[in-house]
Parts: sequence; structure tokens; C-alpha cells
Amino acid sequence: MTQQPATITSEPRLDCDLLERFMCDALVAAGVPEPDAAIIADVLIESDKRGIESHGIGRLKPIYLDRIKAGILNPVTRIEVVRDQLTAAVLDGHNGMGHVVGVRAMEMAIEKARTYGMGMVAVRNSTHYGIAGYYVTMATDAGMIGVSGTNARPSIAPTGGVENMLGTNPLTWGLPTDEPFPFVLDCATSVSQRGKIEVYERAGKELPPGWVIGADGRMRTDTAQVLKDLTTGQAALTPLGGIGEETAGYKGYGYATIVEILSAALQDGSWMKALNGTDADGKRIPYPLGHFFMAINPEFFMGLETFKRIAGTICRELRASNRMPGWERIYTAGEKEWDARRERLEKGCPIPPALQRVMVEIRNQYKLPYQFAFEPAS
Repeated sequence: MTQQPATITSEPRLDCDLLERFMCDALVAAGVPEPDAAIIADVLIESDKRGIESHGIGRLKPIYLDRIKAGILNPVTRIEVVRDQLTAAVLDGHNGMGHVVGVRAMEMAIEKARTYGMGMVAVRNSTHYGIAGYYVTMATDAGMIGVSGTNARPSIAPTGGVENMLGTNPLTWGLPTDEPFPFVLDCATSVSQRGKIEVYERAGKELPPGWVIGADGRMRTDTAQVLKDLTTGQAALTPLGGIGEETAGYKGYGYATIVEILSAALQDGSWMKALNGTDADGKRIPYPLGHFFMAINPEFFMGLETFKRIAGTICRELRASNRMPGWERIYTAGEKEWDARRERLEKGCPIPPALQRVMVEIRNQYKLPYQFAFEPAS
């Protein structure tokens, strides 16, 4: 196994199972118990399988391994049940791995919904939990409607402001259908989010206008500097709808605020500036995020099969509607991810040069027995 930086090829594809094993092994080497590491790796590789490269293996090092090393993320997750009622519960994740807490919370919500028709679990003192779509898909796999949201470190400016106050705060829904894939709407309440900006940086591309606003109120497109300025407050993400009120930026701002409240008020958790990751002296501290998970059982209404049939029919009618000139295909939420998943399970996930270097760095740091296809044979 070579211990030198790899000679980087253009953009090879690596098998999804290989990437998942690599992430699991790296997490175990960093101190995460193996069963927990398997959960985390499954969440991350599912993101890459769906083509959501902003939340997959590209975040293994900066969001998880580096934070474990810095002592601001507990590799061993202790989940405390603070309150458990018939249809509701509150968990405390004690700054452990957010994926582990998230899976447990959605499992509880689903179990409650099986018995009572609905279940909701709120979580406090958790950490970054990957794609919210993973958890709502747990619900759709169980024949239920799933909802999840999370707050995050401040990055969105409120409409009319330039200060990053709210997290990207996804409000994510999963709806079962009679098609091979569910309807899954998994997106931030900002025009874009930090993970996508990181993808642009790795590709050496400038940002599209309208994604970011500077402290002077002007649009920013300088990707590398934006990533730095987002952490210092000199730049902020714009809410869905964009800058100002003409394009309805207040709508994204409003939804981001709803997620912030539901991620803090139900569980007596932290919010906004308390999620900056630094104390009053500038020392790094954990990001005590809050999440919420809801499962709704269609069997308690008019039945699962009725729900799936109507949901699927609505999606098909939307996709079959008249297209604008030059537009080849109309999608419904979750369809692109389904297509990407099938393609990547067959051909593997693309690994751009910047990520290749990070994987080699992780491999060398933890002395893992991997020789990647993008490296020259040793």
C-alpha cells in the first residue's frame, strides 16, 4: 500500500460497497463503536448513491473525523430518553453522532405511529446527522409518511438582513407511493447550502449569483472566500426565494424559522447563535443541534394502499403534464435520486481529484489497508 499522495486521475468511479466499508473502518479507527460506524457509513453512502455529493463521503473528514479529533464530537453516542409519552418523546444525544441518534429517534416515531397513528420524537444536544432524506425514507419503507428537520450553525440571513442567523434548516418529507420509489422532498430552506458550496470549491467553480449575500448587501460568487466568510459572519446564505421580497425570500426565511423553533422549543434545546461552535473566548465547542422526526400512519386514515395509489397517480400526472419548449422531462421529488441510485449502484460513485486526496489522507492517517483504483499500482 502506497503511503504517498496519489497521482490523481480525472474522476474515477469507486464501488459503493467499497466506499461504505472504507468510511466504516475510518470511523472505527477514530473511536466510533463498529455498530454505530455502520449506521453512519450507511447514511453517508446513501447520500452519495442518491447523487447528493454534498453530504456523502466528502463530509467524512471535515464534519466527523476532524471534529472527533478536536474533541467537540463524541465518538461514543449515549442516548438519554428525557421523556416518553404515548405519541411523543424527547431524546438527548449528549453531543454524540447525529446519525445514530437520528436512526433511534425515527425508529421510535415509527413504532409509536404503528400503535397510535402518529409519533413524533424531538432531539436535543445532537450533531450533524447527514441527509434528512435518509430518516423520512425509513418511514416510507415502513409504509408511513415521514417528516424530519434539523437546525444547524447559523448561515442564513433573514429577509432584509445580512447577518447569518438561521441554519440551512431542511424541512424534509417522505411520502410512500405505488411506484418503485417514494416522493422525498429533501432540501434546505436556503437557496443553496454549505455542502454544495464545498462541491463548487472542489471543482474550482464560482458560485451562481444569488446564493450568497455579503455583509455589504451585495451578491457574492467567490467560492473559496465565501466558505471562510460564512464562518466569520462576513457572508450569509440567502433563504429560498433569494434576496429581498420581490422573489419571495420571506417564504424561505419563514420556513427556516419554523424548523429552528421545532428543533429547539419542543426539546428545550439550543438555537441560532448558540450553534456557532465556539464559546465566548473563541474556543471550539460542540454544535448542540436539535432535530425532530415524525411518522404518520396512513392505515389510521383511509388505508396505506389508497394513499399510495393517489400519491403515485398525482406524481404520474405531474410528470405527464405539458413541458416547456426545450425541456425534456418533468420530475417529481425523489425521482432524480432514484435514477442516480440505480446508476451508481451499477457504475460506482465518481470521486473528484480533491476528494481522492482526502481519502488518501484518511487512509494514511489511520493506517487503513486500502489501495484505491485512482492510485498507481505499488
